Amino acid sequence: MTDPIADLLTRIRNAQSARKTEVEIMSSKLKAGIINILVTEGYLEKVVEQTGTPKKLLVTLKYNGKQPVIRVIKRESKPGHRVYTGKDDLPKVLNDYGIAILSTSKGLMTNKKARQLGLGGEMICSVY
Repeated sequence: MTDPIADLLTRIRNAQSARKTEVEIMSSKLKAGIINILVTEGYLEKVVEQTGTPKKLLVTLKYNGKQPVIRVIKRESKPGHRVYTGKDDLPKVLNDYGIAILSTSKGLMTNKKARQLGLGGEMICSVY
C-alpha cells in the first residue's frame, strides 16, 4: 500500500456502496485526524479506537434512510502529484455545502476553518 489515505477513503466508499454499518481501518495519527473531522462535520456517525497489536479504528457510517451521507469522497493530493493551495485560493466544495480537508501548519482542518484563520496548505481530500 503506497497511499494509506487513498486506502482509507476507498474503504469508506466501498463500505457505503455495500451498505455496511461499520468499517475497520488500520490506525495512524493522520487517518484518525481525517476521520475525526468527518465525524465532527456530520459525515460519519462515530469512531472507536480498538486496542491491540495493530491499532485499528472502527468507524460507524452514517446514512439518511438508505442513502449514505457521503455522496462523493475524493483524494485531491496524491503522492505523485501534491496539490497545495494558498490562503486566497481555498476551494469551495459544492458551493460551500461540502468540505475540503487540508493539512496546514496548524494541523488538519477544513477549508472553512482555514479560511477563518487565513491559512493555506496541502489539500488532502474533498467530501460532499
